[in-house]
Amino acid sequence: MSISANLSHIHQQIQQISKQYQRDNVRLLAVSKTKPVEAIQAAIEAGQRAFGENYVQEAVEKIEFFANRPELEWHFIGPLQSNKTKLVATHFDWIQTVDRLKIAERLNEQRPVDKAPLNVLIQINISDEESKSGIEPDEMLPLAQAISQLPNLKLRGLMAIPKPESEPEQQKIALRKMQQLFNRLQAGFDGIDTLSMGMSDDMAAAIECGSTMVRIGTAIFGARA
Repeated sequence: MSISANLSHIHQQIQQISKQYQRDNVRLLAVSKTKPVEAIQAAIEAGQRAFGENYVQEAVEKIEFFANRPELEWHFIGPLQSNKTKLVATHFDWIQTVDRLKIAERLNEQRPVDKAPLNVLIQINISDEESKSGIEPDEMLPLAQAISQLPNLKLRGLMAIPKPESEPEQQKIALRKMQQLFNRLQAGFDGIDTLSMGMSDDMAAAIECGSTMVRIGTAIFGARA
C-alpha cells in the first residue's frame, strides 16, 4: 500500500476508536526517523503536517529541505544530549522528551528570539525501565514548575513510551497511570493539552486512556530500512 493509503487507513482507525470512546482531539504524529525526504513528501501530499524525528543531525537536514513549508510541525522525540540542544532549540517546534532541568534551561537559553516558544512535553518513565529515558512520576510537578518559569519554553503536557505488552488490559495499566498524571498536571498548570502516548501496537488502548497524540511510523512508511 502507498503512504497515502496507509495514512488514510490510520486516520480511519483513529476516528473509529475516538468515536467509540467519545474522544475528538487525537492527533497523528508521523514518525519519519530514518525515512528519506521522498517518503515525507508523499505524506505531506496526503495531508500530513506533523512529523517526529529521533536523530538531531538527520532531522535538521530534513527540516531545512522543507524550509519552504512553514505549516509543517517538527517534533523531537528522541533522547537529547546537552551538546545537541542548540540544534533542537533552533530548528524544532516541539520537544517531547525533556527529562532534566539542565536540558530545559539550555533549550530556553538557545531558543532564537524570533521564534515562538518551544513546545515542551515532559517524558515520564512510566514502566520504570532502566533502558528508557524519562523521569519518575513523583518528579513531574517540580520539573513542570521549573519549566513553567522559562520564558522561551511552553509546557504542553506529557509523553511516555510504556513497556510493550501484547494484551490491551496489560497495556492499560501504564496508560491509566499516565492519564492520572496528566490530569494532575492539567489541574496545576495552564495550557496543558497534550498527552503523547500510543504507537501502532497500543494505539487503541492509548486513545481509550486519554492520549491526544499517537506516534505512528512503520504503519505509515513501512519497515525501517
